[in-house]
Amino acid sequence: MSSTKYWQAINRALHEEMRRDKRVLVIGEDVAGPGGPFGATKGLLAAFGPERVRDTPISEAAIVGTALGAAMAGYRPVVEVMFLDFVTVAMDQVVNQAAKVSYMSAGNFAAPMVIRSVCASGRRTGPQHSQNLEAWLAHVPGLKVVWGSTPEDARGLLKAAIRDDGPVYVIESLAEWSTRGEVSDEDEIVPIGQAAIRREGTDLTLVTWGGAAARALAALDLTDGISVELIDLRTISPWDRETVLESVRKTRRLLVVHDAVVEFGVGAEIAATVSRECFDLLEAPVNRLGAPFAPAPFAPQLETAYLPQAENIAQAVKETVRT
Repeated sequence: MSSTKYWQAINRALHEEMRRDKRVLVIGEDVAGPGGPFGATKGLLAAFGPERVRDTPISEAAIVGTALGAAMAGYRPVVEVMFLDFVTVAMDQVVNQAAKVSYMSAGNFAAPMVIRSVCASGRRTGPQHSQNLEAWLAHVPGLKVVWGSTPEDARGLLKAAIRDDGPVYVIESLAEWSTRGEVSDEDEIVPIGQAAIRREGTDLTLVTWGGAAARALAALDLTDGISVELIDLRTISPWDRETVLESVRKTRRLLVVHDAVVEFGVGAEIAATVSRECFDLLEAPVNRLGAPFAPAPFAPQLETAYLPQAENIAQAVKETVRT
């Protein structure tokens, strides 16, 4: 194990997978010479050359479309869409093409490609750079969506995504970019579709992911002795239903916490599933905590109020248990 920053874990995964498999390519804006807008692709050009590490024009549609063609031709491209918000200009390539190509071709073509995007929520980047859009992506059949909240998971999920035989959208947290964590020195992956139980408990199940996960963990120190089982989903789609359901059957209460707006989100899907499957066991209504239905603000104090903080999460835990 070695202490590694979040972005370094991503960089390490890319180096390891490109050494392992010559079909892996990296494509995107400033990913070659500059080493990526946030440093995640540093050193790749020197290590693997311009044939495998390519800068592109500023066109997310062209970047993702190029990657899809390369994937259909037998390569395993990893493309960078700089901010998660910018996927909006490549949604046809993601939703109508990459996610559908295997189905539309009766399995004759596949799209083993990865799209990496930073979610800048929590870094005061405003309404066009701070959106948590994972629900958009998770709603698309044929597309897997993962989001590691720790350096170890960021590395392991990216490695798993590159080895997957279908398109995988990998979301990364800019708010965690420089945080450190222990990362294995072995060639380990984090299986797609497998949640992590960060802390076991008996009074309430708290499900979270992405940027909210660290604040949810901090909130456990403020819950006045309530025993909380904290689950980091890690994979948004397909989400780990059995781990969540098994936990709720034990604790009989559920709180879902995320940075995306509450309305029409991934939390709603989890809440609906648990309410149906565990209806007779629940001792309180399923509770959700997220951002209000409004654009993300620029001002630091407003963004702090906009996103669930540790104190808000602890209060929601207490309210759910009291209910």
